[in-house]
Amino acid sequence: MLLLTTMLAWAGQPEPISIASPDGAVRVSVSLGNQGVPVYSVAYKETELLRPSSLGLKLADADLSKGLKLASAGKTAPVTDSYTLTNDKRSTCRYQANRREIAFSGSNGRRISIVFQVSNDGVAFRYVLGGKSKEKQRILAEKTTFKLPTAAKGWLHPHAVAQTGWSNTQPSYEEKYKMAIAVGTPSSLGQGWSFPALFQAAGNWVLLTEAGMERNYGGTHLAHLSPDGEYSIAFAQEREGTTPTASTAPESTLPWSTPWRVLVVGPTLGTIVESTLTTDVSAPAKLKDMAFIKPGKASWSWALLKDEATVYDVQKRFVDYAADMKWRYCLIDALWDKQIGYDKMTELATYARTKNVDLLVWYNSNGNWNKAPQTPINVLFEPASRKKEFARLQQMGIKGVKIDFFGGDGQSMMNYYQDLLDDAAQAKLLVNFHGTTIPRGWTRTYPHLMTMEAVRGFEFLTFAQADADDQSTHCAMLPFTRNAVGPMDFTPVCFSEIPKVNRLTTNGFELALSVLFQSGIQHYVEVPEGMQKQPPYVVNFMRNLPPSWDDVKFLDGFPGEYAVVARKANNKWYVAGINGTPTDRTITLDLSKLGATKGGTLITDGTTNRDFSTRSFTGTSLTLPVKARGGFVIELN
Repeated sequence: MLLLTTMLAWAGQPEPISIASPDGAVRVSVSLGNQGVPVYSVAYKETELLRPSSLGLKLADADLSKGLKLASAGKTAPVTDSYTLTNDKRSTCRYQANRREIAFSGSNGRRISIVFQVSNDGVAFRYVLGGKSKEKQRILAEKTTFKLPTAAKGWLHPHAVAQTGWSNTQPSYEEKYKMAIAVGTPSSLGQGWSFPALFQAAGNWVLLTEAGMERNYGGTHLAHLSPDGEYSIAFAQEREGTTPTASTAPESTLPWSTPWRVLVVGPTLGTIVESTLTTDVSAPAKLKDMAFIKPGKASWSWALLKDEATVYDVQKRFVDYAADMKWRYCLIDALWDKQIGYDKMTELATYARTKNVDLLVWYNSNGNWNKAPQTPINVLFEPASRKKEFARLQQMGIKGVKIDFFGGDGQSMMNYYQDLLDDAAQAKLLVNFHGTTIPRGWTRTYPHLMTMEAVRGFEFLTFAQADADDQSTHCAMLPFTRNAVGPMDFTPVCFSEIPKVNRLTTNGFELALSVLFQSGIQHYVEVPEGMQKQPPYVVNFMRNLPPSWDDVKFLDGFPGEYAVVARKANNKWYVAGINGTPTDRTITLDLSKLGATKGGTLITDGTTNRDFSTRSFTGTSLTLPVKARGGFVIELN
């Protein structure tokens, strides 16, 4: 009788709706499950990567997550796009996908559509609420889930509790990753897991994140509990807004399209490292005049010298340092308004231009969401004050701003980010967000957004030995997680010793980060005195690195253990590799993956952890011994 009942129930259901990638390898199946809950599953070739997972939204005035009926299933249509990026992993991007829109109706007549776009490197889907309304609608809960195979493993970033941490600056995506943990493991801080979230599932790889973040939604993450490996969407916490009364539930008039849920999927980590899916589905650039957008490298005193160095004479020395290294920028960090002043900063900017160097300056984002005291403070939140300040910087000859200490992922905070970007564009200022959320495709929509932190970066090594102890494994995680979804301001490369901390990485490891990590503006930790002590061939390598990259290729690696990545600029490939483990490793590289090559120049560790060696080589195969916590770079001919 039970079998008959089940068969009759299924007999009344329509056939599952399928969407496949252009090459047929990635497949999505959508159907109605029990109690009228829309569900989807994802497979790569014949392997199921997501078991049937839930879809739907719960609105304040309608539950569109259950009791639904299929209203329509549009035809599959091809989507093609091509665009350029000024400051991401690839300069020329091409996107091909198959698109299908599936609509469901509820008992009250409300409809919800789900748009799927399936490409060769993954799946993106978003919700669409049609109609028109002048009054704002509110989403109380998003019922999207991602049900991984029970044997899958995750490399996950714990999401922080809002208003905790130094001066109430969390969440700022600066935790340590949990590596190779069983799916279903509760989050360590009780607030779930941040995007991006990496999983190894049934011999394949899945990276979960979101993209296409506009003004009608808040940033989301994975919830604290994931029973049976089913991860659900969590909204921002109550204290993640720009004001105490800001809503954490997304609000918008109709029509309403949510951000994209993005799953990058593939059989190797190469798909994860090389994919541009987050920008592929994000809105095109709004700017018409992009002549002021110039990626580059920057000198920076704060990491090793801290606040005391933000004075005129020291910063003038760092301008000279940038000029000698042929770097485009010098970043003047916190307290410049007090310890240098606006008039002297104008003088310094004028001096820097005589050296072909431009200045970037630091700001505190503060409204009332945290207690960070560093200045300039309380000048950017109010629109009139912000526009006046940006216009003043433009008149002073300043080329960009680093804005720090944001207050989370609520919709009001997402709007504040975009207010800053819009007004910075008007003043032709480049932007670096620090103490921040992750990129969500914004480097395409706002190409003057050069980089974002959202990572436990180098600065933490200067605070505690525990971070120095973990640095090598942490860095070996980042190409597969945080840096896979957009530019990352880790602030790499330190050859000097760190006051009161024992740096365990070799100098070869540090040099490799200059290529391994991608950022539209790369701020280097090393100070002039430390650079002067390095061999001329190392200094010249740092001096002549290109300001941006045209392409990327994954060559080898495993999250938290080691990583080898190649980046291309001006028809030349640069290869960087690090060993994140405390044990020596031998790596064999097949450089034919990068096209025809006659060999190149290798720089790696010398006899000690603080010196280098170099040699030329020929051929396309290279076997390298790499020291524990060591690294190398290769410049191909």
